[in-house]
Amino acid sequence: MQTVAIYFLAAIAEIVGCFAFWAWYRLEKSALWLAPGMLSLALFAWLLALSPAEHAGRAYAVYGGVYIAATLIWLRVVEGQRPDHWDLIGGTVCLIGAAIILWGPRAA
Repeated sequence: MQTVAIYFLAAIAEIVGCFAFWAWYRLEKSALWLAPGMLSLALFAWLLALSPAEHAGRAYAVYGGVYIAATLIWLRVVEGQRPDHWDLIGGTVCLIGAAIILWGPRAA
């Protein structure tokens, strides 16, 4: 369960950090949004480094699936847009793929 929490928290940190840049650039918010955005992106990188995956590429692949699911939650909770059934199917496929990559049996 700790592994899932690491990936989910990393996804939230990345989304928050990227949204800060989005808000500054696309929504014309103050440049002060950039400082917490950069801190959030640094937190994302640190959390992802805590992944139990033995190789960075595998950690990033697993993270990609979790990130997609987390962005759909963000879409609903923060942006107020309900994901459609294609979003939910795609997110589910990504999570299944991430689980296979992370927990699949490996040859020694």
